[in-house]
Amino acid sequence: MQSEILIPLIIFSAIFGVSYVYLTTRNKERLALIEKGADASLFNTGKKKGFGSIVLNLALLAIGIGLGVLVGAMLEQSGMEEDVAYPASIFIFAGLGLVTSFFVNRKLDKEA
Repeated sequence: MQSEILIPLIIFSAIFGVSYVYLTTRNKERLALIEKGADASLFNTGKKKGFGSIVLNLALLAIGIGLGVLVGAMLEQSGMEEDVAYPASIFIFAGLGLVTSFFVNRKLDKEA
């Protein structure tokens, strides 16, 4: 009975603790750089992915999962076991969707 309350509490406190330490450490590093006279443009050097890129990744992943379910159903109808057909085809097509999104995003980054 105690584990029903204790396990979610431990999980959420661990997530909070890790994110708190990460954010405070990053803030301290940035303040130290600013005190030493570093330019603020240092913090903006990484490429930021836009909202469209994230939506494209999720859309192609969802398409891949949908195709995986469809192919899994077709494999099950053709005689393959359900326990094998669905997970295998879902993972294969989800992976193909993510690989496709990688190449599409790389092409879009080169154009921009």
